[in-house]
Amino acid sequence: MRRILSGLGLAAVLALGAAYVITRPQSSDPATLAGLTGDPVQGEMVFWAGGCASCHAAPGAEGEARLVLAGGLRLSTAFGTFIVPNISPHTAQGIGAWTVENLDTAMRHGTSPQGRHYYPSFPYTSYAHATAQDVADLHAFLMTLPASDRASEPHEIRFPFNQRLLLGGWKLLNSGAGWVVTGDLTAEETRGRYLVEGLGHCSECHTPRDALGGRNLSRWLAGGPNPEGQGNIPNITPAHLTWTASEIAEYLKSGFTPDYDSAGGSMAAVVTNLSHLPDSDRQAIAAYLARVPPLR
Repeated sequence: MRRILSGLGLAAVLALGAAYVITRPQSSDPATLAGLTGDPVQGEMVFWAGGCASCHAAPGAEGEARLVLAGGLRLSTAFGTFIVPNISPHTAQGIGAWTVENLDTAMRHGTSPQGRHYYPSFPYTSYAHATAQDVADLHAFLMTLPASDRASEPHEIRFPFNQRLLLGGWKLLNSGAGWVVTGDLTAEETRGRYLVEGLGHCSECHTPRDALGGRNLSRWLAGGPNPEGQGNIPNITPAHLTWTASEIAEYLKSGFTPDYDSAGGSMAAVVTNLSHLPDSDRQAIAAYLARVPPLR
């Protein structure tokens, strides 16, 4: 019996060790960033495509104030309340001391400079598609923005979801899925896929989630309950979104629908972001959406 118990104990230790190795926080390979020089002009386009101001600007900020990324927005979910951090270039309270590698590791792997898992309220499962050059450009632009000394607040997450160690298992289940829409895409559709599935992280709201908060990829962009618990997010697959490509592109620029309605709620902020992009990017998004499998 003693041998059996010892064997079981050893097996448990080995299993825990293996689980830790598999789910430990990951970092970017410095070789992928070697020699890159960030361009803040291009980085501004990445900034708007990625919707950084929508979450990280102070609640209610408008105009130039949206470039002060002091954080503070409270995101209420079934798991608790996530409080968006300060990502201004303040060296103590923000990310002013971050390197390009730090930003790349955060965006691609959801890992902090201290080697801790980030919660997926930061949409790193989408940002993982970002190119190394775009991350370098974004870093260069972020460092030109005003610094804020607002201290980031801890999240208000209930047990057991407040145990960050568990996030390694969540990442194992929900990361590394690759592109959802595949096949013989045109250059325009490929650009649209990059913006929708990657930087724009549209699926974070428009795709329903399972009980653990992972996206249900079989219902890609088919809409569902608002992750923040208020109302529903619409289906934007061709089964429901029947606007023409030009109508979609115009909506993403002006916020006006073909029926002379206008974007509201969080979508109004998305339109504000996308209005900074060139017309070709909004047209690429419309072209991509036409290739998404229709789901009712």
